[in-house]
Order: sequence, then structure tokens, then C-alpha cells
Amino acid sequence: MKNVKILINSILTMLMFISIVNTAIGQNLPDGVTRITEDVYGYSAGGEYYSMFVVTSEGVVAIESVNTKHATGMLQAIRKVTDQPVKYLLHSHNHWDHASGGKVFMDAGAKTMAHIEAYEWMKANTGRDMAVPDESWGGNRKDITLGGTTIELHYLGMNHGLGMTVFLLPKEKVAYIADIVTPNRVLFSIVPDFNIREWERSLEEVLTMDFEKAVYSHNEKQDAANGGDKEDVRQSLQFIRDIRTAIYAEFQKGTNPFMIPTTLRLPKYKDWAMYDQWLEMNVWRILMDEWMGPFPWRPDHPYQKGSDK
Repeated sequence: MKNVKILINSILTMLMFISIVNTAIGQNLPDGVTRITEDVYGYSAGGEYYSMFVVTSEGVVAIESVNTKHATGMLQAIRKVTDQPVKYLLHSHNHWDHASGGKVFMDAGAKTMAHIEAYEWMKANTGRDMAVPDESWGGNRKDITLGGTTIELHYLGMNHGLGMTVFLLPKEKVAYIADIVTPNRVLFSIVPDFNIREWERSLEEVLTMDFEKAVYSHNEKQDAANGGDKEDVRQSLQFIRDIRTAIYAEFQKGTNPFMIPTTLRLPKYKDWAMYDQWLEMNVWRILMDEWMGPFPWRPDHPYQKGSDK
């Protein structure tokens, strides 16, 4: 009986030690860093933009530099999490507000990369805080494997910006998705540089990918630092389609098309961020696409299918 009590006390002590260690690990993460899964982390410098980094036995892969201030903070955070060097910085797409700050990682010895569409745009339209990536890649898919961890780079064609890439860690079942999904928020402002129908098609493709957690570049959930999941993709797709359905319902009622944006309401989404400020602009944009046709648009080009710098 005495031996049983000793054994039970030993087990309880061990469990308590494990709990303390796990709590300490969580508490010791640098400011702005959240553990998404083992060795996969989210980073934000205030909640407006979220990046992701992956720690492997051979180095770190960082995704989304945003700007120099954000990139500097992320690099400092990475160095507090691991001694491994940053080997790659990956850009999701071309827009200045996401693809700036790359020089911070270049100076740290990382190789910076973007899809060829984003690369060529960045080279021709380099912003004040932007560094042209070291390398580009073409086609619809590229895999990077580092320290036994594979990151799939998926280019889905037109949707938003140029070269928009969705990043997938198949083993960890984690995705990084910029701009084409923003949980709990209506569409961005006047919906600039989005091809609506192609955006919907892209979201359908994302839904076929095998992931359970996702870090979104923008996130309006209460626990945004912890990312989200595939349901956020479904809701974003449904919101676009609900706007279009509501527009056509007004057409059938004989409503003057130019009155629809000022009168259409979708109470289902009233608690989403920027509902009062941006819904009317969202409706105008989708209405104009249905009236005039999709924009932007471009044909396929050979460089989209190649693999070159």
C-alpha cells in the first residue's frame, strides 16, 4: 500500500511539473508571438497585420514581412524563440502594405522569394520601403523543404493583387492566407484589385486544401492572435455570394439599380467589423462587376507557367 501511495505521489508530481513547464513555455513567448502548432508561430505588432514563421532543425521560414517596423519586430521575436537562422522570407503577393520590409531579412541572411507575377510588379513598382526579392518562382506550385518540414506554395491565379500565394504546411495542417480571407470583417473598403468571380473560385480551391488551422494576414476575431480555421474561408465565400444574391433579389423587385447600395442590408453580418462603414461600397463593387463585367482581368502568360527569376 505504501509503495502505491509513493507511485501515485510521483505521478502527480510529474504531471504538475509538466503543467508548470507547459505554462512557462506559453508565458515565455515574446510579445506579439502566438504558438499555432508545435514549431509554427503567428506574429503581430499590434493586430493590424499577422505574419507566420516556421522553426525547423535547419533554419526558419518567415512569411509576410509587411514593412520594416513589422519585419524588425518579427526578426527580433524569432531570435528570442530560436537560435536557428532565418533561411527564407516568403512574400504572399505584390502590394506595398504586405511586401515591404524585406531588406530586414535580406540583411539577416535570408533568401527572399515571391511568385513571378509579384516579383515583376515589385521590380517595376518598387515602393519606398520595398526590396525586390532575391528570387522568383513560376507556375502554380512550389515546395520548400527545410529541416524535414515542407511548405507548399500555391498560386491560384487571379483573385487579388499579383502572384497571390497561399502557403500550406501539409504535415502540420496549417495554412497562411493573406487578404482573400479576413475573418469577421466585410470586404475591404471599395474592394480594390480584386477579381470577384476569380476570388470566389480561388476560395473554392482553398476549401479543398487539407488544413485545420490558418493564420490570416488580417483577422477581426476576438482571439485573432490564435488564427482561425477553414470555416472562416467558407464564411468569406458565402458573404460575397449573399451580396450578389441580394442584389439580384432587388433587380427582380424592380428596384432602381443605383439605389440598391444605399438600401441593401445583410443583418446576418451586422456584427462583422466595418459593416456600417463598408457594406455600401462592397455592394457597389459587386453591382458594378455584374453590370460591366469583371475587373481586373488579364490573359494567361507563359511566365506564369515557367519556373524562373
